[in-house]
Amino acid sequence: MTSDVAIAPGAGKTRGAAEREAGAVPLLFRIIAVITFIYLLVPAVIVVLAGLNSGNYLTFPPQGLSLKWVQSFLTSETFLPAYLYSLRLAFLTMIVSTLIGTMTAIFLTRVAFPGRGLVRAFFLAPLLLPGLVIGLALYVYYLNLPFLPLSRTFWGMLVGHILVTLPFVIGTVSASLYGFDISLEEAARSLGSGPVRAFMTVTFPNIKAGITAGSLFAFIVSFGQFDLSLMLSTPNNTPLPFAMYSSLRYQFEPTSAAAGTFAIALVVVSMILTSRLTNLSKFGGIKFT
Repeated sequence: MTSDVAIAPGAGKTRGAAEREAGAVPLLFRIIAVITFIYLLVPAVIVVLAGLNSGNYLTFPPQGLSLKWVQSFLTSETFLPAYLYSLRLAFLTMIVSTLIGTMTAIFLTRVAFPGRGLVRAFFLAPLLLPGLVIGLALYVYYLNLPFLPLSRTFWGMLVGHILVTLPFVIGTVSASLYGFDISLEEAARSLGSGPVRAFMTVTFPNIKAGITAGSLFAFIVSFGQFDLSLMLSTPNNTPLPFAMYSSLRYQFEPTSAAAGTFAIALVVVSMILTSRLTNLSKFGGIKFT
């Protein structure tokens, strides 16, 4: 009896200390996460406030709040066409990269062949190479294609953006496929479903989150791509990042910050829509009667 009473308080203290230590670790992580989030968010807030500046120069803190530079962006013959050009380029890049990247990820995760690791490294190499090197290589390569004029064209820029964004799609889709039980698809095939129907009804719903994330990454990376734009753009094919860079070289007005505000808004809206669609898709297989 005495030993039981003596042991119980010690055990309680040990358990309480363990609970306090376990509770302290998540709190520390939360503090670090909040600080990191603020650190990453501050530049975007500065850009937005600079775009709403009532002064005549790009300064921070703003001299006041005004929408005149937003109006200047919407009526600009430089920034608005560049914004629409980047939007069209990013949208097409997202579609093509998602299709090619998804098929590549399926092939690399399901087919075992000699040199598979080398092929995977080849597709992921653009993540390691500087963007300027890729842009210069494509520029020189396009100049040596006399029967396929891609140099300084929209389609040449599109090929470069697809090359840069493919690794993001391949990586996210591959991660989803590694956690997917392929026996479910095989069961659907054994019950009479064809390969396409088995993939669309069984595999696709399970890896949809990875495909969606890869598509979002491809869109954002393409829309904000500057290195390739520096090497491959022309005055008639100027994406928004390069247009902002060129404007700031010769004039220091807040129109470029207003253009950046619209770019930030586009990214935020696309992330919100993607999150909403991903959450709603979880209920796609539920039927309410």
